[in-house]
This record gives sequence, C-alpha cells and structure tokens, in this order.
Amino acid sequence: MNKKLRYFKRSIPFYIMFLPAFIYFLINNYLPMFGIIMAFKNVSFRDGIINSPWVGLTNFKFLFASADAWLITRNTVLYNVVFLVLGQLLGIFVGICLSEVRNKKAARVYQTLILLPHLMSMVIVSYLANAILNENYGLLNRILVVLGGEAINWYADAAYWPYILTIIRIWASIGFSSVIYLSSIVGINEDYYEAACLDGANKWQQIRHITLPLIKPTTVTLIILGMGQMMRSDFGLFYLVPLNTGALFRTTQTIDTYVYRALMTLGNTGMSAAAGFYQSIVGFLLILGANWLIRKLSRELALF
Repeated sequence: MNKKLRYFKRSIPFYIMFLPAFIYFLINNYLPMFGIIMAFKNVSFRDGIINSPWVGLTNFKFLFASADAWLITRNTVLYNVVFLVLGQLLGIFVGICLSEVRNKKAARVYQTLILLPHLMSMVIVSYLANAILNENYGLLNRILVVLGGEAINWYADAAYWPYILTIIRIWASIGFSSVIYLSSIVGINEDYYEAACLDGANKWQQIRHITLPLIKPTTVTLIILGMGQMMRSDFGLFYLVPLNTGALFRTTQTIDTYVYRALMTLGNTGMSAAAGFYQSIVGFLLILGANWLIRKLSRELALF
C-alpha cells in the first residue's frame, strides 16, 4: 500500500498536467453527446429536449429522400478524397523541402509563411478569393484583360469551382501537414544519412530509401484520421468562399452546407442533429475499416 501511495504522490504533477485537457474534452466532446437524442426526436424548445416526442428515423429521411442526396454525398466524398491524396503528397514534399533548409533563420521564416494560411479565418480567405475572382475588379480578370482575353464571371460558372476550392484548400492546409511531416523527418537519426552518403547514395536515393520509409507511420496515421472526416466538409470553404451563390450549388453543395441551408429554411434542429449523427457514425466506421485494412497489410502501422 505504501508503495502505491508513494507512486501516486510522484504522479500527482502528471495528473495536474492532464486535468485541463480532461476537463476540456469532457465539456467540449463528451457532455454534448447527450444531444444525440435530438436526431430521433421532433425537437420543441417549448417542451424541451427530454419531453419532445420521439420520431424514430424520420429525421434521417430528408438526407436520403431528397433529390440532392446523391449530389451532396458525391461532392462531399470526392472533395475529401482529392484533399486527402493531394494534402498528403504535397505535405510530404514540402516537409522534405523544409528539412533540407540548413539556415535556421530562413527555415523559421519559411515555416511561418507556409503555416500562416492555416491560421487564417475562412472569412478572410473568402475576401481574398473575391479580390482575385471578382468579375469587375478581380486581379485574375484584370490579368486576363491585359493579356487580351475576356473577363470571366467566376461566380456564375460551377465548372471552375472544383479546381478553385481544391487550390484554396491545399493552400490553406498544406502548412499544417508539412509541419507534422517535418517534425517526423527531423527526428530521424542522422547516422542513416551519413551511412548512405558513405555508400554513395544521392539525395533522391536517401529520400526514397530512408526518409519515406521512416515517415510511413506518420503518413498512415494521418490517412486513417483523414478517413474519419470523409463525410464532413469544411463549412467555411464551401459556404463562404463561393459566397453562397446558388448558381454554384452543383459543385459546391456538400452535406454540411445542405444541412445548414435546410436548418435556416425549415428550422428543424432534429434534421440537423440526424445529419451530424450520420456523419459521425460513417466516419467512425471508415476509421475502423481503414485501420483494419492497414493492420492486414502491416500490423505495426495500425493505430489499434
């Protein structure tokens, strides 16, 4: 007993350090889970959540019975697949490039500049996008006119927006993923590279046979976590950047923006709760499936 008590006393500083994170997750992540029951009720704020009548799976029907069900699901999944693939590839590339910068001051400047877009609010990004794409005074149209072309009304043609949204998303997120990969790369023992240099390996061979294999656990972890977000979308990116323009809904409408517009129109919080519950369940199953597949291929790379 005395041994256990001494161990507990030595661990008190660690428990104190853990306490703020525990309180945060309890308040922000676990207590709100009580609201899941809203997905199965016809919520009336007059009666309260508890006393509101149960409606079973009725709230889920608006997602699947809608004429836009296939469109919003397709857009959400395909965008996330593109974001995941390009984000990982470019994150690895930029992380490797940053690791090759030997000047510490220059490396800090580059890291700050690359990470800065990730820290911007999507509201600011939407204003920047409008300054570039606006039909009358946008920078891009001015360049086109100077080069002898015609101004394009970017906010009226949905065909351009898969490319525009992908570029903005990668620009905004690549800094964060590259810093994660950079932290993995700088943790690689320099002895591996020194031995490779002695064997006559060039820089590409060092990257291929040392860097990429050793950052594989980080890559796999980020891919598994990314799979959990496959049915969700960046609301600010898909709602604010296209300026909520109806003409662009064919390529900018996702599950999140559709649910938000439905909530603003119908005021049915139960439907919104059902959509969030559906996204969470599918994301959870995708994480389990991705982890199961990776464990089949390489057990040591799986998260659990």
